[in-house]
Amino acid sequence: MAAESTAFTLVLPVLPLDDEVVLPGMVVPLDLSDAEVRAAVEAAQAAARSEPGKPRVLLVPRIDGTYAKTGVLGTVEQVGRLADGDPGALIRGRGRVRIGAGTTGPGAALWVEGARVEETVPEPLPGQVAELVKEYKALATNWLKKRGAWQVVDRVQAIDGVSALADNSGYSPFLTIEQKVELLETADPVDRLKLAAQQLRDHLAEQDVAETIAKDVQEGVDKQQREFLLRRQLEAVRKELRELNGEQEGEESDDYRARVEAADLPEKVREAALKEVDKLERASDQSPEGSWIRTWLDTVLEMPWNERTDDSASAYDIQGAKAILDAEHAGLEDVKERITEYLAVRKRRGERGLGVIGGRRGGAVLALVGPPGVGKTSLGESVAHAMGRKFVRVALGGVRDEAEIRGHRRTYVGALPGRVVRAIKEAGSMNPVVLLDEIDKVGSDFRGDPAAALLEVLDPAQNHTFRDHYLEVELDLSDVVFLATANVLEAIPEALADRMEIVRLDGYTEDEKIVIARDHLLPRQLERAGLAEDELTIDEGALRKLAGEYTREAGVRTLERSIARLLRKVAAQHELGERELPFTVRDEDLRALIGRPHHVPESAQDPAERRTSVPGVATGLAVTGAGGDVLFVEASLADPETGGAGLTLTGQLGDVMKESARIALSFLRSHGAELELPVADLKDRGVHIHFPAGAVPKDGPSAGVTMTTALASLLSGRLVRTDVAMTGEVSLTGRVLPIGGVKQKLLAAQRAGVTTVIIPKRNEPDLDDVPAEVLDKLDVHTVTDVRQVLELALAPAVNGAAPEVPVAA
Repeated sequence: MAAESTAFTLVLPVLPLDDEVVLPGMVVPLDLSDAEVRAAVEAAQAAARSEPGKPRVLLVPRIDGTYAKTGVLGTVEQVGRLADGDPGALIRGRGRVRIGAGTTGPGAALWVEGARVEETVPEPLPGQVAELVKEYKALATNWLKKRGAWQVVDRVQAIDGVSALADNSGYSPFLTIEQKVELLETADPVDRLKLAAQQLRDHLAEQDVAETIAKDVQEGVDKQQREFLLRRQLEAVRKELRELNGEQEGEESDDYRARVEAADLPEKVREAALKEVDKLERASDQSPEGSWIRTWLDTVLEMPWNERTDDSASAYDIQGAKAILDAEHAGLEDVKERITEYLAVRKRRGERGLGVIGGRRGGAVLALVGPPGVGKTSLGESVAHAMGRKFVRVALGGVRDEAEIRGHRRTYVGALPGRVVRAIKEAGSMNPVVLLDEIDKVGSDFRGDPAAALLEVLDPAQNHTFRDHYLEVELDLSDVVFLATANVLEAIPEALADRMEIVRLDGYTEDEKIVIARDHLLPRQLERAGLAEDELTIDEGALRKLAGEYTREAGVRTLERSIARLLRKVAAQHELGERELPFTVRDEDLRALIGRPHHVPESAQDPAERRTSVPGVATGLAVTGAGGDVLFVEASLADPETGGAGLTLTGQLGDVMKESARIALSFLRSHGAELELPVADLKDRGVHIHFPAGAVPKDGPSAGVTMTTALASLLSGRLVRTDVAMTGEVSLTGRVLPIGGVKQKLLAAQRAGVTTVIIPKRNEPDLDDVPAEVLDKLDVHTVTDVRQVLELALAPAVNGAAPEVPVAA
């Protein structure tokens, strides 16, 4: 259908076209002020003087300094001036030319050889080609009509040649230079027309998309304009109604729209807030729903949705953060170590771009469990200080309503968000340190179970999508550091305790109490008593006596109260003129200032006054809500004439402790002969076991060895050593089984002046948690059998005398 002919060779001056393409059939004006254009035209004119016809040039596209392989033979139709007055030439494209080698010629122009490309199309046109011609003309007509170029439509319809119709695309302004060069280098007319039709078809499709977008945008603009107009009319109507009712004009609901749009809210929260604004604008002024919506919008706008406290430099200076914790709290090494680990991991995650993993940030949930007064609550403030974060305390003691945690539904009068949301709002940050104080005191009743509502809050896998019943939008709590405090771990529901990392604070040693009193309590109480540091000092001996004999506790609250009482006494005496300042308080001054000691160790008492001065009394160790404590067990046998055999238990004991007493009695009855005990007394006489401090409930299996020792002492007549305390569960075969709270019990033994402690062998690993200064003062024996306990705890019989068994009154 198309053939290329090289029947003759042309020698033509090159007229380069920078970033422009001329196709055959096109007539274009060129500016002769360009040196290369002028040189080519002048060379063509010089050559035309010796040849008939118009001057001829070779129009070659030049893109980025590179010439195309195909050019267009052009004739200079006219030379004159352009519309702007510059010299110019009118050139008509005649046909395609394959560019060959360069040659010489007159003038300063570049001359090349070229071969004319002859194109033939069979007549008449085949059916497919005729359909192609018809389609191209329809596309071109459609495009021209959209542009309003009606005068060009007839000209395009009048073109019959396939090649001329394809080359007519050169006038299309939407074609790129590369697309026009592709048309120029396509020799076959039919292929060139297909290419031109495809380019025109693609452009029309793009134009349709652009028109659709423009139409949608215009419709959106029109809708906004209509909405704006209607809102202005609604505002005018409301203003007239207010004036009619004599109401003062104030801030109306439309202010909320501007506030919501201006606020930095997450996308879903913004959508929910705008929906509520729409409801508010439709609601009447008398509707109660309007006040509910306003309160909800105020709460949402006050929440710090995208506010986060940048962790201070000390949080990433791990040693600096540890120094802050050490400076503000003495002891408590376990929890300090855990906080330091958390800060170290957070630092490494931040350095590696792992701040958010799976939509969750690096928060923490810790439960600080320990007796009162050990610094659990104040430790939360120190953690926030070390991290440079805001600190919020949420008191959960006595909370019984689930809505206190998750919020009330908005339909209720006086509805409020839950305490967690209020804590975030109060902190003004999405990553504060939130202290959930007294989490073990949360109660449940018919109103709900607040502990169950805390499950989602304290679950790191769920709290990044926490939903408060009042807000009803997702709140990300995954970056919050939750610190829960509790006195008794068993009082926390199992499911809730499973979601928290338990850190135990078992109490302070006496040396730690001295450091706390000297560095923290005394300076604070001096300021509260109006005394300067140089006016009153308390030496270490007085502080040690205060901690050991005037107070006996796991924490330091009573110690601080004793120091405050001492300072008040000195201040009052100074004001009455009875004492001169400065004054140093020594241990011998304490009795005159604050009275006699309340807790005297058994070892310091007169031997005849000690509880273990008679057989049947043993010293045990127990754990209470106030920490470790010393527990005495007393046993006696009833007179056979006054009552029958049996076991009597007193001291407000729980079921587990009662069972331990029966086990102890059964063991001695079955192994009494082996232990050389007069077990016959146990058959005919009633046994009475009593635990002093009868108003205090007691339970647990750890008093088993203590009761066995007391009964063995009673039957053998051998005293229990005053300096020995023991703990452990006993079995029917005499095995000593492990128990809990070893650290707290050893701290209590050391406070009570005990020097020898007996614990189960299987609790030996727990000694690693006991401070070294406590272990240095105690002689700890680990046992596996009750026989070992009796051997260590019972004093030798005096001169082999027969035992004197106490008789119950």
